[in-house]
Amino acid sequence: MNDEPYLVKLALRLAAGLEKLPPSSLEKHRTYILAQQQADGGFSGREGDSDLYYTGFAVRSLGILGGVENQQCIELSSYLKQFHIEKLSTIDLLSWLYCALIIQASGGEDLLTGASDNWNTQISQNLERLRTPDGGYAKSEQGALGSTYHTFLVVLIYQLIGLEIPDSNDLIQFLYDRQRDDGGFVEISPMKRSGTNPTAAAVATLLILNAMDDELKDDVRDFLNQVKSSEGGFQANTRIPFADGLSTFTGLLTAQDLGLDSLVDQKQLMQFMTEWLEFPTGGFRGASWDEQADVEYTFYGLGVLALLNA
Repeated sequence: MNDEPYLVKLALRLAAGLEKLPPSSLEKHRTYILAQQQADGGFSGREGDSDLYYTGFAVRSLGILGGVENQQCIELSSYLKQFHIEKLSTIDLLSWLYCALIIQASGGEDLLTGASDNWNTQISQNLERLRTPDGGYAKSEQGALGSTYHTFLVVLIYQLIGLEIPDSNDLIQFLYDRQRDDGGFVEISPMKRSGTNPTAAAVATLLILNAMDDELKDDVRDFLNQVKSSEGGFQANTRIPFADGLSTFTGLLTAQDLGLDSLVDQKQLMQFMTEWLEFPTGGFRGASWDEQADVEYTFYGLGVLALLNA
């Protein structure tokens, strides 16, 4: 398995891409993101109070936009301290761990200082309760089938806590079994039609585990060709007739990771992002019909701009 955490490598790659853009074109997005920070130090979505999920995307965005400043680290630390990491869901745990990593890397405190000596082993034990007979990981202990997306999240967590994934060969086979005849991958085994996002999650996980080969790469190329949209981005699947920010980011990232850059018309995609998804006042919407920005889709939007300039 690759040593440097996937999320760290991705952040460095995106930050390098954004550095090539005029600072004036990015400051509005930083301002937008900071405006979503709540009094408790966390960040909210489109409505409601602070949420770990959206806080994670806000911190990831700030990180690739130049970093998290000292006062923001203090406020974020205060927010994160209210959580008991052993009780968090997979996705919230990943958000917490990544935020804690960024805070420490930005000169803030180490939020794991008071944790027990075997805190990462305890997390591993909790994660393994989500392991399913098919070799993957489910969303919850009640899940009977492995989820491609949640399996990807678990792999990312194992990287952040510095432990090897148990029975990685079973996990690789689980992912192979999620591939369909269209060349892509599905979220759970009963599904027949592949999706852009489960395909991206499967490819990223297989790359982390050094289990991608040329035949799989060709299959994924065929699938990505099917979900390219007329706007220049990527659709979530072949039945959805328009591109969205999430699928465009994951589709572009997958294409670049596999050396399939020729699939993308960079000029058309840049036009789609800046004319249809980017708000002039800061932030990105989810799709052309969307009327509101949020921190999650702003991360995807910034990610696409970064990848196009990497």
